[in-house]
Amino acid sequence: MKYAFLALSISANFTAFAKANSEIEVIHVSADKLSAQQLSPKDATISGPFGDDLALVDIARAVTPISSDMIEQLNITTLQDILAVTPNSYAASGFGAPSLPTLRGQLGELYQDGMRRQAGNNGFGIPVSFNAVEQIDVVKGAPPVLLGSSQRNGGFVNLHSKTASTHASQGKIVLSAGRWDMYSAQLDYSAPIVEGESGFRVSAEHIENNSFYDYAGYESDSLFAALRFLPDDKTSWDMNFELYQVDYTDNAGINRPTQALIDDGLYITGQGVQANGSTVPGAGAIVSPTGQVVIPRSQVLTDPENINNATTYLLHSIYKHQLNSKTAIKNITYFQHLQREGIAQNSFVEIIDGADTAQNRTELNYQWNQEQSTLFAFDVRYNKVKGYSQFTTEADLPIDLTGPIENRRIPLTPEQQARLVELRPGVFVSPGGQYDLNNDGVGDYVLSDTTHSTSWQTGVAIQHDSQWSSKLNTSAGYRIDYYDVKASDPIAPQGQIAASDTIYETLHAAQASINYKLTPVLTSYLAGSYNQATSNSMAGGNVLGSDNKISAQNFATDNTLAEVGLKYAPADSRWYVDGALFDQRRSLRNRDGSNTGVRTKGFEAQAFYDAADHWFSAGYSYIDARYDNSASSQDSSQVADAFDNSRPDIINGTAVGAPNFASFAPSTQRVQGIPEQSVSFNAGISITDDWDVGLGGIYTKSYPLDYLATVYIRDQYTLNVNSRYAFNEQTALRLDITNVTNQDNWRPVFEGGYFGSTLVYPELPIHAKLTFNYNF
Repeated sequence: MKYAFLALSISANFTAFAKANSEIEVIHVSADKLSAQQLSPKDATISGPFGDDLALVDIARAVTPISSDMIEQLNITTLQDILAVTPNSYAASGFGAPSLPTLRGQLGELYQDGMRRQAGNNGFGIPVSFNAVEQIDVVKGAPPVLLGSSQRNGGFVNLHSKTASTHASQGKIVLSAGRWDMYSAQLDYSAPIVEGESGFRVSAEHIENNSFYDYAGYESDSLFAALRFLPDDKTSWDMNFELYQVDYTDNAGINRPTQALIDDGLYITGQGVQANGSTVPGAGAIVSPTGQVVIPRSQVLTDPENINNATTYLLHSIYKHQLNSKTAIKNITYFQHLQREGIAQNSFVEIIDGADTAQNRTELNYQWNQEQSTLFAFDVRYNKVKGYSQFTTEADLPIDLTGPIENRRIPLTPEQQARLVELRPGVFVSPGGQYDLNNDGVGDYVLSDTTHSTSWQTGVAIQHDSQWSSKLNTSAGYRIDYYDVKASDPIAPQGQIAASDTIYETLHAAQASINYKLTPVLTSYLAGSYNQATSNSMAGGNVLGSDNKISAQNFATDNTLAEVGLKYAPADSRWYVDGALFDQRRSLRNRDGSNTGVRTKGFEAQAFYDAADHWFSAGYSYIDARYDNSASSQDSSQVADAFDNSRPDIINGTAVGAPNFASFAPSTQRVQGIPEQSVSFNAGISITDDWDVGLGGIYTKSYPLDYLATVYIRDQYTLNVNSRYAFNEQTALRLDITNVTNQDNWRPVFEGGYFGSTLVYPELPIHAKLTFNYNF
C-alpha cells in the first residue's frame, strides 16, 4: 500500500499534529495512504479570505489549496513553482528572486494567516522562505472584502503558518544537496507544554546555494517559533514569530534578446557608445556589432561587487472564541519589520532603512439561524517606510556581456551626481521630492521611489451568507477603507526644505456570488467583484510625484472581476475537477509610477485524482491579456534600437540608441511576456510499498517578449522526475531531477513587460537534488 511506512509510523501522532492543529475536526489515521498523504485539494478546508473552515466546492472563486504533502511532492521551493499545479500562474523571473506570485497575467498579493505581507516594488523585493509554511492557498482575482483594498488584483496567495501540537511530540530533520553546491538543512519539532491545553513548535532552516549563473548565490537563515493555547473547548490562541535573513543575487538574465539568441543562443557583441564617445553604458548609446557568438547561458548580467541582502521579522497572533451558540469572535494581529540593502554596480540602488507594518482585524460572526449568517470586520493597518532609490541611470542594452566586467559598470558622471543626493560616500540616490534650484521653472533632480511615508488604513467590512435551499446559496459583501497618508523627502538636497504632502482618500469594495448545485456532485458558481486599489512603491510606501504631491490617481484604480465556474467533487470518488471563465479589468503600476489599465479574459481548469497507489493532477490555462485602451512603456521600443546597421548580416539596426524609454499610445495591444496557453501535469505511482516514482511537466505556448512582438519565446516545455525510497518507518531518501531533457528555456525578467526588449532570463539546465528525511 502506497506510503504505508509513513502511515504506520505516524498513525497516532501525525493526526494530532497535522489535523487537530488546523482547527478542523480530527480524522483518525489508519494505515491508508489517503489519510497519510494529501495530494488532492478535494477534501481541503479553506480558512481566512472568505470565512473559516469552508469546503472548496462552497467557495465561489477559482482556488487551489496546496497542502504540505503537495509542497514536498511537487518540489515547490519558490512562489513561481506553484505553476506546477495552479493554472494561470506563469511568472517572470523577478530578477531571479521572486517575492510575489503572478496570477492571471498580473502580480498578485502575498498574505500570511489572512494578513497582507510587505512585498517588493513591482515584485522585486525579498524571496519568500517556506520554513514557516504549512499550506498555500492560491486564489484567483482580487482579494475579497474581508481582506481589504490592496495594490494587486490578479490574485493572491495566502500562506498558512505552521501550528504547534498540544497532543503529541513529533519532529523531523530534512537535509538536501544539489547540483552547483546547493545545500539546505531544516529541523522542525513540536511538543505539548500541557497535554491538551498548550504546545510549542520550532523550525529552523539554513540554505546555502552556489549557482549555475555567474557571480550569483543565495544564503538564508529562517528561525520560526509557534505557540498554541487551548484554555477551553471554545477558545484557541495561536502565535508565531519568524526571523528571516537572506543574501541573494539580483539576476538580470542576458541582455540583447534577439530572436537569434532565443532560437540559437547567438549573442551580438560590441560595447555601446554614447553620443559623447563614452563606452560607459548610458541612455541612447549605440552599438556597432563586432560579431556574433554562442554565449554560455550562465553568463548573465550580474556583478561580483553587487550587494543585495535583507533582514525581516514577522509576528502573527490568531485568537478565536465562541461567545455563544450564535456568535464567534476572531482577532488577528500582524507585525513585520524589514531592512533591505541593494546596491548594484550598474548604478541601481534600493535601500529600505526600516519598514514597519502593523495590522489588527477583529471579525464577529453572527449565525442568525441555520440558513443566514453575517460576518462583521473592523480593520486597522499602519505602514511606515523610510527608503532610498535610484534607477534612472541604468542602461542594460549597451553592455557587451562577453567583454570585461567593467563593461557592466556605470560610474556616475558629475552631471548625473548633481541631479542626485549622496546618501553615503559613493552612494547616490534620488531625493524624495523635486526642487528648482535656479528658479527656471524646471526641476533639477531625477526622481525614483525615495520616500519617508506613513499611512493609516481603517476599514469596515460586512459579508452576509445565505443558504436558500440545499442547492442554492449566496454571498454578498461590502467594505469601505479610509486612508490617511503622509509622504516626505527623507534626504532633501542641502539648503532645501524637505518636500512633503498628505492625502485623505476613501476606497470602496463590493462582491457578490451565487453557488448552485446542478447535481449532488456538480456545483456551479457566478461571482463578481469591484474594488478601488492603491498603487504603492517599495515596502508598501507612498511617494511624491514631480509636483511634490501624492498622486490621487494612486488611490483611484478601479478593478473588476466577473467569473463563472464549475466544481466537480463526487463523495464516492477520488476525483476533483474545476474550471472557470473570467473577465478582469485591473491596473498595472509602471516602473515610473504611472498606471496602465489591463483587461484579461480567459479560461482555466484543474483536475486531481488520488488513489491508494497512484495519483494524478493536470492544469490548463488560456488567457487573453490586453492593454485596456491604455498607454504603456518599455525600456526601449525594440532590441534593434541598440544597434546601427553596419552589420545587416547580423541585425538590421535602427540606430535610435538604447535605452530610449519608449512610450506607446493607448491601445488594445496584447500584453507582452505572458503565454496565451499553458499546460501542467503531475503523476506518481508506487512501485512497491517502499518505493515511489513521479513525473511532472509544464508546457507554455509561444508568446511575444516585447511590446512590438519583434522577438518571441517559442513553445517550450520542462519535464521533471522524482523517486522516493523509504528505508524504514522513519527514514526516507528522495531524488528530484528537474528539466530532465535539458531544454534551453527562457522567461521574461520582469513583470509588466517593461524590460521585454532589453533582457531575457535563461532557465536552469538539467539539475538534481537529493533529500534526506528523518522523522522522530
